[in-house]
Amino acid sequence: MNWTEIEQKDFMQVFERLPVTLVKGRGMYVRDDKGKRYLDFVGGIAVLSLGHCHPVLVKAINRQSHKLFHTSNLFYTTPQLKLARLLLKNSDMQRAFFANSGAEAVEGAVKLARRWGHINLSGAYEVISAKNSFHGRTLSMVAATGQPKFQHPYEPLPTGFINVPFDDISAIKEATTEKTCAVLLEVIQGEGGVNVPQTDYIKQVRQWCDEKNLLLILDEVQTGVGRCGTLFAYQQCGVIPDVIALAKGLAGGVPIGAVLATEKASVFAKGEHGTTFGGNALACAASCAVLEYIIKHDLPAHARNMGELMLGGLKKLQQEFQCIVDMRGKGLLLALQFNQDIAKDVALACLDMGLLVNNLKPNILRFIPPLIVQPADINKALCILQKALYKITEQHR
Repeated sequence: MNWTEIEQKDFMQVFERLPVTLVKGRGMYVRDDKGKRYLDFVGGIAVLSLGHCHPVLVKAINRQSHKLFHTSNLFYTTPQLKLARLLLKNSDMQRAFFANSGAEAVEGAVKLARRWGHINLSGAYEVISAKNSFHGRTLSMVAATGQPKFQHPYEPLPTGFINVPFDDISAIKEATTEKTCAVLLEVIQGEGGVNVPQTDYIKQVRQWCDEKNLLLILDEVQTGVGRCGTLFAYQQCGVIPDVIALAKGLAGGVPIGAVLATEKASVFAKGEHGTTFGGNALACAASCAVLEYIIKHDLPAHARNMGELMLGGLKKLQQEFQCIVDMRGKGLLLALQFNQDIAKDVALACLDMGLLVNNLKPNILRFIPPLIVQPADINKALCILQKALYKITEQHR
């Protein structure tokens, strides 16, 4: 029995996996169980900030594993306190809470907003979010996520979420009522298609939230930790949010999530929120190592430069292939859109040629490589992508 057969026999069939079993990685590359090498432009879905098994991260995990894994939040631990200080020092936030994932982080942010509504807005509890967004897979976050395909299988969903069109300030204003306590947005919609809003959209939402005394929650689970060209993507918008949700790249592959808030928005009292595993010593030590490396080596600027190089290469491919209709994104969160549903075929062709890419939607490829990617890696990826496109477009003629 091979690994694929074991997965099909033993696992709940919720993942659509590419036909490869990965067993080892280093830097920008992984190997499968047959020894074949792949250039990784998926990066664990924007998780592997420093690539595979980066020495700094391996050393931090190994060192911490000889000291302390976990104690629970009944006690203080130094890695957690150091990580909080590091995050707050490099953001505009004043309070931190650690969870285990992006979904938990956004869920915590929404709970914080409801608490805000109870205290400051006569019990207001509704959160306005955007259509085509993605905020996680808990029941509440499915309700917040404005994509019916994620929602319909689990109806009736928890109430209190209003989905409106993205990049439309008038839609947010029209949806605001006396029941509204917050607006929840991604700075760039990742899972929705790498959708980049107009330059002043987030600023307009910030102004509206100020006017109505609402909390502005920014889901930076995918856009944060240097991926979009600044440490946090909101820093390019000319605003300061009330709450930020982080996860994915925060610990380079070790599960962790974080809720950061301003002093004003930090309204939880003792016992009103919590977690067993969140903020454990091992994950926080890993996150400290990753974040310190990113800041010290200015990987956000590197991501910005590498993203520009990648976009330039994708634009050249557009001149060769009529099937390409758009490319977009910021930093190392990029997408290539086709005029037909060939993304999976292209991704499989890339896989066969030694490149991992993500067929995000039937007509969209997403590129989210580790922040350590170099020009040679990008040129190699573009070369493989070009060959894959020639192969697939010939097949579809």
